[in-house]
Parts: sequence; C-alpha cells; structure tokens
Amino acid sequence: MYQALKNLSPTQQVGALFVLVFGLLLLATSITFLLSMREMDDSAQAQSRKKALNDVQALLGTSWTLIFVFWIAWLASDITRLVLFALGSFFALREFLTLSPTRQGDHRSLVLTFFAVLPFQYWLVGTEQFSLFTVFIPVYVFLTLPVASALANDPQRFLERNAKLQWGIMVCVYGMSHVPALLLLKFPHYDQKNAFLVFFLVLVVQTCMLTQHLVARYSPSPPAADNISHSFNWNSWSWGMAAGSLLGALLAGVTPFVPGQAFAMAFIACAAGSLGHLVMKALKRDRGIPIWRDQGKGVTGAGGMLDRIDSLCFAAPVFFHSMRWYFDL
Repeated sequence: MYQALKNLSPTQQVGALFVLVFGLLLLATSITFLLSMREMDDSAQAQSRKKALNDVQALLGTSWTLIFVFWIAWLASDITRLVLFALGSFFALREFLTLSPTRQGDHRSLVLTFFAVLPFQYWLVGTEQFSLFTVFIPVYVFLTLPVASALANDPQRFLERNAKLQWGIMVCVYGMSHVPALLLLKFPHYDQKNAFLVFFLVLVVQTCMLTQHLVARYSPSPPAADNISHSFNWNSWSWGMAAGSLLGALLAGVTPFVPGQAFAMAFIACAAGSLGHLVMKALKRDRGIPIWRDQGKGVTGAGGMLDRIDSLCFAAPVFFHSMRWYFDL
C-alpha cells in the first residue's frame, strides 16, 4: 500500500483517500442509523443500546467534522485556512470560558486574550516565525496575563482564575494553532502536499478514539480513572493505540515518512490525543458538565465544539514538534 500510494499523483491520492474515508464514514453512519430504527421489547435493553448508539454517532459526527477540516486545508488558500482555524479557536475558547465563570477583574485579560493573543498567535503561524510561535503563549502570554489581572485589583481566587484562563488559551489557541502550522512545514521533496499531514493526524487520532470507545463498550474492563471516565481503561486504550498506529503505517505513502516513521508519528499523535481527551473529561467533571454545552442547550453558540476538537488540540502540538525535532525542520 505504501508504494502504491507513493506512485500516485497528488490529485489521484486525494481521490483515492476521498473514496476510502468518506465511503467508510458513510457506511458506518448508515449502519448506525439502521440500527437506531430497530425496536426492542425490553425497555432497559433498548435504553442501553440507544445510549451506545448515541455515543458511536457522536464519535462519527466528530469524525465527519474533522475529516472536513482536511478538505478545507486542501482547497483553501493560506490566509483562508488561518482565518478559519482562528475562528475555530475563538469559538472554542469562548465555549470554554462561558462554562467557567469569570469576575470583573478578568475582563482586561479576556480582552487581551481574544483580541491580541489569539490573532497574534495565528499571525506568527502565517509568517512562519516558528521559533517565536512555539514560545509566545507558554512564556510571554503566561507571564503577562497575570500582570493584567493583578492591575485589576481583585485578589479573590487569583490563582484559580488565571490558571483557568491559561488552560483555555493553551488548549483552544496554542494547541489548535498547530494544525495550520503543519501546512507550512518545509519537507524536502514533498511537493507542497502538507494538507495530507492534517489528514494523517485527524484520521489516526479519530481511529484511535473510535477503536478505544468500541472496545470499552463491547469488551469492558475496570476503568483506569473511574471518577473521571468509566470508558477509559488500559485494555481499550492499547487497542486504540494499536489501531491508530497501524493505520498510520498504512498511510505512509501520502506523507513524507517511511512506514516505520509513520507508525512512530501516529503512535505519538494517538497517545497525546487520547490522553488529552481524558484530561478534558477531568475538566468537564470539575465543571459538573457531561459535554461542553449546558445540558444540550447551545449556550455558547459553538454547540459543543470542544468535544469535537479536544483530542486534536492535544495531538497537534506534540505531532508538530516531534516532526520538527526528528526531521530538523
């Protein structure tokens, strides 16, 4: 498969992957829809099956959304991509902070975050200033925002409020901004096909997450952190890691990697994405919410966006910096 994909032109690779991925997603979506139409006499069993199907449909919905990201990255211009991802960061951060109440003393920091930090981070991506891009938020922003909060003269829960804001920036802006940054890496002899790196990242991480969920559902084991997630256990996590990593090796032909490198990069991305998803579940439990919206109400205008991109926000920076380090880019 590696050599077959390598021998195709970029247009042929896009066509082959379009048929493969959207065909599989359409098949899986159709099967879950048909299963949801079946009626059962046992109401308890019906409720259990409905919950399982809803979980699978949610994961498939996320997969549709994230694969769509790849096609945007492939078709759009560089500026359009940056604007779209910046808007995604804006709404994700708004969603995160809407469900994490702030105080009057945080308003200066919030204004700086949305209208200075976020656009400047994406400007650094667009101008390919990767040295500053990688440290701007974790160094300069994290040292500056507490100063703005302190000048507001409100010491109540100061550490908690600033930590919350910094977490939101780190996940929603810093993590998300690494997805368009993948499109600007300069690999020798790769012919500007970096959109395939976004496709590779999205597909291996989503395969890992879907496999992990299905194994946990149909082959349950004791949870590793039952107060945070009843579905996360080391058995299902191992199966998810194996599935995502092996798929990465099979997709090496559309990447600048050989199969062994593709397996390792997929393993790294899957580990970061799946464990990052667990971290976001812990944050949701802390806020007392099941999903990143208020009990099914779209209070933030983003409709649970963080549930769709949380694993990607953790996987993208680890994937990006692993490639830069290994290939000395």
